[in-house]
Amino acid sequence: MNSQTRKLLIDGPAGTLECAVDQLLDLQAPRGTAVICHPNPTQGGTMDNKVVQTLARAFVQLGYQVVRFNFRGIGQSAGAWDEGRGEVDDALAVIAHFRQDGLPLVLGGFSFGGYVASRAALQLTGDAAPERLVLVGPATSRFDMAPVPADALVIHGEVDDVVPLSSVLDWARPQHLPVIVVPGVGHFFHGQLTLLKNLVLRSWH
Repeated sequence: MNSQTRKLLIDGPAGTLECAVDQLLDLQAPRGTAVICHPNPTQGGTMDNKVVQTLARAFVQLGYQVVRFNFRGIGQSAGAWDEGRGEVDDALAVIAHFRQDGLPLVLGGFSFGGYVASRAALQLTGDAAPERLVLVGPATSRFDMAPVPADALVIHGEVDDVVPLSSVLDWARPQHLPVIVVPGVGHFFHGQLTLLKNLVLRSWH
């Protein structure tokens, strides 16, 4: 990712979890911690996915310490695929390990990772609640996405052939939740990763 990325292993609910921490380039004090969840492990998703890394770059630019991690059974993370249940527990373990007292938490996810982020956020209440959720191509047609706060940032490609846009709109509609639709873009934002990063940057204050 960059020269300030460090890899480490932490204890998770099913054993070791492999994490990558993207720190600020000049090692200044971060404004908070951003934890990003990767796409479906059964379809090749890892913390090194290009969309996940694009989100990480955006959050580093915004001043956050960024944590990416491999779900159980991927890379050096112990355990095996748990159909989304244990993966939510993995995310909560990473959040508990890395979040810093008194500083905001941002929770992001791509595809299956968007599902995990939505479910993890449900369990983080009161002072533990995330400052904001950022969901790219959330897997609404494949997993039981939780409702999310009104200020969640949801970005989806118009011609997504993995998660149909209609499915995301059906999930968002009852929540009166806006969705940013990127015209002509598929699930993996091929050729449009810079645009994706800029959409995140422009949505921040």
